[in-house]
Amino acid sequence: MTKKPADPANASAPAAGSAARQVPMRDFSRSLPMSLLRAREAVMRQFRPSLREHGLTEQQWRILRALAAIEAIEVTELARTAFLLGPSLSRILRDLEARNLIERRTAKADQRRSMVSISKEGVKLMASVAPNSEAIYAEITRRFGARKLSELQEMLGELEQSLAGLGNVDDTLAEG
Repeated sequence: MTKKPADPANASAPAAGSAARQVPMRDFSRSLPMSLLRAREAVMRQFRPSLREHGLTEQQWRILRALAAIEAIEVTELARTAFLLGPSLSRILRDLEARNLIERRTAKADQRRSMVSISKEGVKLMASVAPNSEAIYAEITRRFGARKLSELQEMLGELEQSLAGLGNVDDTLAEG
């Protein structure tokens, strides 16, 4: 495989009179993480106004969506499921609990652990957000195509599975 010259966006501006730095990497704009981030941003840009109308952040919505799919979950597992770091999750849960959107209780098996579930108020809020959310999904599907969207989701799942256990040096979760 031949490596392309580095994308100038990779390097800081060269000092006057010096040659541009060349890094033997693929173009910045063609890196997989950047492509995935750009696509995520394009998708989330569609959902943010609706979430804001309901007083929710993306991370709060992610938590409510995860909780709506299950009876209850231990906080550490919720952090993994929603791809949030512990300190961020603690703050988000505190905010959601103050709004009566979730309920917390001590785990029966281990009193040191906390279980979280969505409350009736949380379910009501989700029900009010759901029609607009589904309309946004329908518009994304209309623009991109149902078949292509399904294939994309399948390929992303395959990518995730193929990289699972690749020997991660840093297992910290992504925020956002």
